[in-house]
Amino acid sequence: MNDSTFERKISFRLTRMNVFVVVGAAIMILIVATTFIIAYTPLREYIPGYGDVDMQRELYKLMLKTDSMDKEIARRDLYLKNIRYIVEGKDFPQPDLKKPSDSSIPNYRDLDFNISPEDSALRTEVESLDKYNLAFSSSTEGQGSISSFFFFAPIKGIVVNGFNPAKGHYGIDIAAKQNDAIKATLDGTVVFTGWTLETGYIISIQHSNNIISVYKHNSALLKKTGEYVKAGDPIAIVGNTGELTTGPHLHFEIWHNGTAVNPKEFMSF
Repeated sequence: MNDSTFERKISFRLTRMNVFVVVGAAIMILIVATTFIIAYTPLREYIPGYGDVDMQRELYKLMLKTDSMDKEIARRDLYLKNIRYIVEGKDFPQPDLKKPSDSSIPNYRDLDFNISPEDSALRTEVESLDKYNLAFSSSTEGQGSISSFFFFAPIKGIVVNGFNPAKGHYGIDIAAKQNDAIKATLDGTVVFTGWTLETGYIISIQHSNNIISVYKHNSALLKKTGEYVKAGDPIAIVGNTGELTTGPHLHFEIWHNGTAVNPKEFMSF
């Protein structure tokens, strides 16, 4: 009201609903404004316990860079020190390698190496596990024999050209369907993948006991040099690449100790 005329200037009515709506709206506006400030403004960095992710990332990068610089400076100092000793004709000081005292050396003379009955029984049990194992035996490794290996046929098909070293054919040609998967014959490591004008895409695998398997005329290679493969893993796709081919087939070779062998003697196609 006006103080001089007592005229009513502003009037409003308070009810429970009006107070609840005004207070609720004010609280919602405050929450939204606080959320906006925390999420989208740099003021959040001043809130205790609220860290800046970007700043932590930058600090971590700077820490790694500082550590790398320290190591590089240490190597540079060592290099310059070596150069200085060489220029001055001095011998580089060797570290003081003190001989350990007798008390710090463990005493192995009083150890008991007698084999207990339990140890003998365990050895017998372990040795008998592989007695009837049909897999490759380590005792044949180094004897130059591959008869103990069980080869996995790389593909099923018809052998259209046999093994004939006299005519320069050091493998067999297996006719198969286009785009069939070729599989590794033994466990091993891929030692060569490439392409030649005569035989197209080639992949070679090094196996144990100096055995190498070669797969030629592929349309695509599924493995890269250096990869380890298991017997039966797909390694290539049957194709018709190269000049020395007359249709989709696989030229398959097995080499043992640098000598080509007939694959048909070790597997059935």
